[in-house]
Amino acid sequence: MPPDSPVIVVGAGIGGLAAAMRLAAAGHAVTVVERAATPGGKMREVRVGAHAIDAGPTVLTMRQVFDDLFDAAGTSLDAEVALHPLPILARHAWGDGPRLDLHADPARAEEAIGDFAGAAEARGYRAFCARARAIHDTLDATFMRAQQAGPLMLARRVGLAHLPRLLQIAPFSTMWQALGAYFKDPRLQQLFGRYATYCGASPFAAPATLMLVAHVEQAGVHAVEGGMQRLAEAMHRVALRQGVAFRFDADVSAIDVRAGRVCGIRLANGDGIAASTIVLNADAAAVGSGAFGPAAVQAVPAMPVAARSLSALTWCAEVVATGWPLSRHNVVFSADYAAEFRALCRDRAMAAAPTVYVCAQDRGAAGEPIAGASERVVCLVNAPPTGDGPRMTPTAVADEVERMHAMLRRGGLDLRSVGAPPVVTTPADFHHRFPATGGALYGRASHGWRASFARPGARTRIPGLFLAGGSVHPGPGIPMAALSGTLAAACIHTDLTSRST
Repeated sequence: MPPDSPVIVVGAGIGGLAAAMRLAAAGHAVTVVERAATPGGKMREVRVGAHAIDAGPTVLTMRQVFDDLFDAAGTSLDAEVALHPLPILARHAWGDGPRLDLHADPARAEEAIGDFAGAAEARGYRAFCARARAIHDTLDATFMRAQQAGPLMLARRVGLAHLPRLLQIAPFSTMWQALGAYFKDPRLQQLFGRYATYCGASPFAAPATLMLVAHVEQAGVHAVEGGMQRLAEAMHRVALRQGVAFRFDADVSAIDVRAGRVCGIRLANGDGIAASTIVLNADAAAVGSGAFGPAAVQAVPAMPVAARSLSALTWCAEVVATGWPLSRHNVVFSADYAAEFRALCRDRAMAAAPTVYVCAQDRGAAGEPIAGASERVVCLVNAPPTGDGPRMTPTAVADEVERMHAMLRRGGLDLRSVGAPPVVTTPADFHHRFPATGGALYGRASHGWRASFARPGARTRIPGLFLAGGSVHPGPGIPMAALSGTLAAACIHTDLTSRST
């Protein structure tokens, strides 16, 4: 097949859209095939009555990743979407005690922590931020923005002269252990340990390396005006202008392989599309389990069920909030974090007293809601990735929702649903939406120092088949998924260019 034949991208999630944009910018013909009716993948909205509510990722960080992506496409991020930087990263509550706002400005955050927990904890925060920045700066170019590498390759990239920096990333300590060196207040250990859940992991098992998330957030957390889905729509719109073709409502049932190399895809309706280069923006566990046909199974190692990341139970609703004013991002913590993660990770069960995250979508941007008026929220509690097991009964779902509200009330917050009935999404629902995952939302759990190296890279064992998305290197999250698409596109461009010369 000639090198200018279309590259097929399977999946219009953020990784697939980024790959399509990068490939089109490099002059390659691209067709995106997506089983849903709209782009976005895990970035999705649900409708509650007349309201569209973010029901997937709610945090946008590392905007430079998207600045670069849109610049390469001949436009700019600001020209395509409206972003609002958030001065408060999150509002945190523990029982009926004082609340803590974590500010984007480190000086204000340090002052707030000092007022909340004392001068020693404020000094610990300053040291913690310095460590988080050092870890980020060591891994940004050498790991997160580079092709997947093992420990030895990472050491070579860092360079012999800078090996002490590599030791600072603390891969052999758990996040919880490392946090104890900076904070004695268990509430602050909970607050910063929660960053492990951004990767679907437990802070008691995730490596201390994930402290870098603190620096990423300090560099800027943004709200997308109109909801997160507007970013996916902007990527789709720009890709169309670049000449990328899209086929929605087209479910891919198999990747075809001939003579050891990909040769096309088959759709669930029986249609086939020939292609010698394919980007598969899907969960790597689905590939290894046979969800894309027997020929594709060899592309990546199968992921053990025990290695799955966390799932979630979400509750989307129009509410009237009372108790204390919501920020854009809010967290009400459980009293026993260790017990919560023992239930989730060891027992594979819902926590009896879960930490609750609340995204108040109408806060923190232009046009904040009037006090006492209704507003859109999504509440999330972590859940085990057991969505391929027995489905929760309606009674069990109602019980979990009541536990969630009981925790919010314990933290001094009441969310009264008004209007249309709330929409609840369970691990089984996520498993149905993302087959072969059990509802795991972040691919492989980031537990232990080997976990980051165990994620598949862009290249697979099958020539011509490449991977993108949050389950592959460099990891979960919107910017990481976009980087995965960029890395896949770079591999493809190199291969197609060399083939044509």
